[in-house]
Amino acid sequence: MSETLPVFPYHPDPLVTGSVVPSDEVCLSCDKRRGYVYVGPVFAEEELDECLCPWCVADGSAAERFDACFTVLVDIHIPDGVGAGVLEQITTRTPGFIGWQQEHWMFHCQDGAAFLGPVGSKELEAYPDAVEVLRHEHDEYGWPPEQVEGYLESLDKDDQPTAYLFECRHCGTHLAYSDFT
Repeated sequence: MSETLPVFPYHPDPLVTGSVVPSDEVCLSCDKRRGYVYVGPVFAEEELDECLCPWCVADGSAAERFDACFTVLVDIHIPDGVGAGVLEQITTRTPGFIGWQQEHWMFHCQDGAAFLGPVGSKELEAYPDAVEVLRHEHDEYGWPPEQVEGYLESLDKDDQPTAYLFECRHCGTHLAYSDFT
C-alpha cells in the first residue's frame, strides 16, 4: 500500500502533472519501496532517472546525498526580492517538470509560483490572466497581433508548442510561459 504523498508547496499535485507516478521501485536514496517514484528531471553527476521517491525529494535528502537539483533556475527569470530559501526549496525539495525545451520556474509576489502543469489553448480558456502573460511573451519579436493569436491557438498540452501554467501562492494570479518552437 502506498503512503500519502508529501506536500510540495511549489508543485501541489505532482501526480496530475506527471512528475510523480505510482511505482514499485525501491528508492535509491532511502532504500524503501513507497509506492511512488519521481520521474521529472534530475540534474546530478549520477544517473538518477526514475529511482527517487517523492519523500526523499521533499525532505532534501536526495538532493543532498547525490548533490542534485530538480530544477535549474536561470538568473534572468528570478525577480529581485526572491529569497535564497525559496530558490533552494524549488531546486532541491520540489519535483521539477519536463518541458519540450529548457524548463523554467515562474515567480510572483516575490515568491515562487506553484506549478500546475502543461496546458494548451483549450485548457488556457479558464485562465485569461495566464493568456495575457503569454500574449506578451514574445513582444521583442514584433509579431503582429494575428500572429500572436495564431500562436496562442496552436498551443497544445500534449504536443509542441506547449505552455506551462503556474499560480501565484499569494494573490492567485495565473502565469504561463511557452516552449517557442
